[in-house]
Amino acid sequence: MDFVNLKTQYAALRESIHARMQRVLDHGQYIMGPEVAELEAALAARTAAVHCVTVASGTEALLIALLALEVKPGDEVITTPFSFAAAAEMVALIGARPVFVDVDEDTANIAPSGIEAAITPRTRAIVPVALYGQPADMDEINAIAARHGLPVIEDAAQSFGATYKGRQSGNLSTIGCTSFFPSKPLSCYGDGGALFTGDAALAKAMREIRVHGQEGRYRHTRIGVGGRMDSIQCAVVLAKLERFDWELRRRGEIGARYDALLAATSVAPLKVRPDRTSVYAQYTVRVARRAAFEQHMSANGIPTAVHYPLALHQQPAYAAGWADRSFPVAERLAREVISLPMHADLGEETQQRIVAAVRRFAPSDDSSIQ
Repeated sequence: MDFVNLKTQYAALRESIHARMQRVLDHGQYIMGPEVAELEAALAARTAAVHCVTVASGTEALLIALLALEVKPGDEVITTPFSFAAAAEMVALIGARPVFVDVDEDTANIAPSGIEAAITPRTRAIVPVALYGQPADMDEINAIAARHGLPVIEDAAQSFGATYKGRQSGNLSTIGCTSFFPSKPLSCYGDGGALFTGDAALAKAMREIRVHGQEGRYRHTRIGVGGRMDSIQCAVVLAKLERFDWELRRRGEIGARYDALLAATSVAPLKVRPDRTSVYAQYTVRVARRAAFEQHMSANGIPTAVHYPLALHQQPAYAAGWADRSFPVAERLAREVISLPMHADLGEETQQRIVAAVRRFAPSDDSSIQ
């Protein structure tokens, strides 16, 4: 059994993927070829964003966004302690300080109620992460940011295709970032990412930063990076867009079926708020005795994954300065979360098998998750 099944997806799209990749091989423009502009136009149209800038990865997208906003050493950026490290990592990489705010118990996304108290005169941006496929509480976060004159960078690496109050994730704030890493709901066959904004000046800055800060050939107007997305990876994403709406519907159906089937167990799925959708980049639950649960599922031939086993303030690279601080919800989730297989081609019979194994481990009378 596959945790994420890319082989079946490839089989369904083989002809389109091959044809688009062959066009790149034929024209030979491997960097900044026509597929780059084509993909940017398609993604902008999909999100209703004015500007889309493709980049080398989701992590690169975060770095370029911070550089475009002129975040500097000594500044502070508010983000979540419960996530993949990329957002905090890019803040630290440019010499700024990631400031953590605890997360919501039900969704694992940053809790807006804690953000305002974390703002100081050094705060330069807020970076909410849309964890597991569901956008954060963006209206509340944007309102706080507006009161303090701060930009918001939506880290939508796990939520591209999700909606928030009818609007597309990636286009919910000053800048949106996403990733096309192979395991993402919309992905390429390597690294890739994109930025979205309605601000023309920011779009111009981000386009220049991704090509070493060049305004024109060999005219460097700012410090930049080599952050372009390859033409051949853009071709792959363009091919996958043909199936993406169907895959989103399937992910929604599979997520809803998991919710219904697990309702009679002590396993606690994270919740999707009624005013938004999730693309279920992962289907994540909370379970007591996680190590034993992992072993049980593995013995039944079912792969699982833990996203994420330590909160960021507990990680050695980020622990300095947080020794006297606790983020209890993030720490509790880090001990309990585990993800079950999720992909658009997950069959109902296979899903029933997964849930049957869960039920054998976690019957409804086990109430150890508080």
